[in-house]
Amino acid sequence: MIRQISVFVENQPGSMMKVTSVLTESGVNIRAISTFDTPEFGIMRLVVDDPEKAKKSLTEKGFVTRISDVIGVELKDEQGNLNEMLKILADGKINVNYIYSFVIREGKAPVMVFHTDDFDQAEKVLLAADVRLMEGEEL
Repeated sequence: MIRQISVFVENQPGSMMKVTSVLTESGVNIRAISTFDTPEFGIMRLVVDDPEKAKKSLTEKGFVTRISDVIGVELKDEQGNLNEMLKILADGKINVNYIYSFVIREGKAPVMVFHTDDFDQAEKVLLAADVRLMEGEEL
């Protein structure tokens, strides 16, 4: 299981940079990022090397944050591999709420990060299909 931090930001120029600045100043390394916006605010979802430190640093600067679990799976860098992983989940009746990826891992395989309502079943289905699950410290 991987822990991600979600940060609520204003939908204004420079707001995401303020988040990354706080993390940079705190010595927190960003491994993956995904953003979602609405007319009023945005949500940044980040996988970082130290989620607790990131949360503390951002909260001290007035950001609203939340840490939650996500699953990370290592994918082969070949055509159709993401589709195969999603098929495994669909066949296992696992809903994927959202998904994002990161591919720059110093010569290692890409990682797909996703959120679901049933982590235990998702892990069981993926492990039964020989999909490699990632832990936060492996990133």
